[in-house]
Amino acid sequence: MVQMKKILCAVDFSEASKEVASYAAYLAKGLNAEILVLYVAPSLSQYVGFHVPPSSIESFVKEIVAGADKSMESFLGEQFKNVNARGEVVTGYAAEEILNIAAEEKVELIVMGTHGRRGIDRILFGSVAERVVKNAQCPVLTVRPGASYA
Repeated sequence: MVQMKKILCAVDFSEASKEVASYAAYLAKGLNAEILVLYVAPSLSQYVGFHVPPSSIESFVKEIVAGADKSMESFLGEQFKNVNARGEVVTGYAAEEILNIAAEEKVELIVMGTHGRRGIDRILFGSVAERVVKNAQCPVLTVRPGASYA
């Protein structure tokens, strides 16, 4: 029998993240599962060498992470009341970090949003959700915020 004791909820702190969190919280309550809320800050390491000193980039990333830590704390309090949830902020490429942490933490489900890009945007930017769905070793629930599911 399938048991889900740990759910990874990937967020970007946009308005859409609230809807994604709502699904994760609902599932966690029903399954009596723990939630790991994950935010992946961009590493920006690809910009080292573009006439930008590495120390400037590192400083900027540290500021992003510090801000994300504060956002995570308030997000957890607002979105995961009465749910066993903890937050984590990491730096890197979103899809890669989501997959790595899901494997390390042995989560049974990943819940994440999709922005629904189409056409040239999808070609240029790709889809974090698509990469996670294709490569995850557990089920992935994707939520397209604003879509009507009724």
